[in-house]
Amino acid sequence: MSKEKMQQEAAAFLTTYYEETGASAENAQARIEEATAEIHTSGTYTQTYEEMAYGAKLAWRNSNRCIGRLFWERLEIVDARTANSEEEIFEFLFNHLKNAFNQGRIKPYITIFPATSAKEETVTIWNHQLLRYAGYETEEGMIGDSDSLAFTKICERLGWQGKRTHFDILPLVIQIGNQPPVWREIPDVLIPEIPMEHPTYEAVADLHLKWYAIPVITDMRLEIGGLHYIAAPFNGWYMGTEIGARNFADEHRYNLLPKMAEIMGLNTKHASNLWQDRALIELNEMVLHSFKKQGVSIVDHHTAASQFRVFETQEAKAERDITGKWTWLIPPVSPATTHVWHQPYNNEWKKPNFFYQDRGGRRGEGCPFHG
Repeated sequence: MSKEKMQQEAAAFLTTYYEETGASAENAQARIEEATAEIHTSGTYTQTYEEMAYGAKLAWRNSNRCIGRLFWERLEIVDARTANSEEEIFEFLFNHLKNAFNQGRIKPYITIFPATSAKEETVTIWNHQLLRYAGYETEEGMIGDSDSLAFTKICERLGWQGKRTHFDILPLVIQIGNQPPVWREIPDVLIPEIPMEHPTYEAVADLHLKWYAIPVITDMRLEIGGLHYIAAPFNGWYMGTEIGARNFADEHRYNLLPKMAEIMGLNTKHASNLWQDRALIELNEMVLHSFKKQGVSIVDHHTAASQFRVFETQEAKAERDITGKWTWLIPPVSPATTHVWHQPYNNEWKKPNFFYQDRGGRRGEGCPFHG
């Protein structure tokens, strides 16, 4: 990015920051002039913690694909810009898992490492999420999560070996500058997993299904005021359909609709009897029931849509335009039962925001703060 472009982006962000936080116009102008001079001299500038933290919150508020934006002001920010060793980086990541999980009362949380334009060497996280299951291709078929095939092979080339079960948690892989990437196993105590049960169909427990409790996205770039934070893992809590209607149900993932239908005693020969729909609902009930039984935060898609309506109302009162990508805001189960289905949304992308980037052979395509 040119100095002129960075100066423009810094000024635009700092103007928004000072306007929304209530600072005086004189202070805003002085800070913009300070940042402009720093960029002119060094080609970059350093944001204060307060600026960076508010920028991260704005990035969530501006995330068009996220239905959970009502809670953008509750995001907790950890400043990891001083991390310059592998052990420090892993420690920040482990602490993120522990503190964000918060004994089941999951907190919106982000850990921000140095910006790429800073003098420090760039920190890169190769994972798609801090917690993610491995995937293996075998002669007998797929084991685990097919979405992780490419990254699993990378981990194996680096020396990691999984147990080749359906639920092997992948290691964390990081890189500092041009140094070789390194990996660490995540301590078991930091891997909260939810065993799947169904309130009606007891045979579900015999499938020995589980899912990790917290979706920490690691392969998106956080852009604030012209600075690019390419290592900024963040999370909210799950919406149940992300697991029940996608991770477990998609044919290219765990493909559990046929097994659920078998447990329910449904005839799967004809799609017209809606066996897939019935099985899908029960998979989603299974997920919500299991998380709630373990006392772990999760939200159903109807509640999430209602919360998004409150967010829309608040943004309208603040005289801010509502942006969103409709195809991502509608839930994958019964979307027409939510108000989102009937609403048009402007898909203009505003900054600060989160942007996709390639990491470890896997390109993320989901929404911020979810898996």
